[in-house]
Amino acid sequence: SGNYYNQGEIRKKELEQSCFLLGIPASDVRVIDHRDLPDNPAVEWDTQLLAAFVLKHIEANNINLVVTFDAGGVSGHANHISLYTALRYKYCCFEILIIFLCLGCRVFVLESVNLFRKYISILDVPISCLLPRDALFILTEEETAQARRAMRCHRSQLLWFRHIYMLFSRYMVINSLRLL
Repeated sequence: SGNYYNQGEIRKKELEQSCFLLGIPASDVRVIDHRDLPDNPAVEWDTQLLAAFVLKHIEANNINLVVTFDAGGVSGHANHISLYTALRYKYCCFEILIIFLCLGCRVFVLESVNLFRKYISILDVPISCLLPRDALFILTEEETAQARRAMRCHRSQLLWFRHIYMLFSRYMVINSLRLL
């Protein structure tokens, strides 16, 4: 939970509510409480520690697809970047690569875009369609509304700029991914 601003328990509940709205049962949500993995946008997490947690979860649950952030973390958030770094570390390590291949697990990373593209919402569709990527998701109006409802569950994090994000960010409508 990380307990950023002493809101760890609140954020756990908000995550479960958000996942519920997205059709993910609470039993499938795992929050890791570890003192070396603080919820803090300025803290990079330990790559090996995080990679071990992720790999253990992948193996225990027979996960065959992982979607994470790219090296830019979408917003430059150090915790987001740490997830990418951990998966890249595990994915590039020969022994772990064999495990990933044996499990049939593929890793996609969410493309970080520049600030202009990030906030032009649906107008980014033509650009996203023209640029190279391995997968492109364009949400319907209903799916976008569902994503906004799920975001609103995170009340403790809904600062003024996140309301702008929900209105104008391409990520609420368009997501382009690349295979790691």
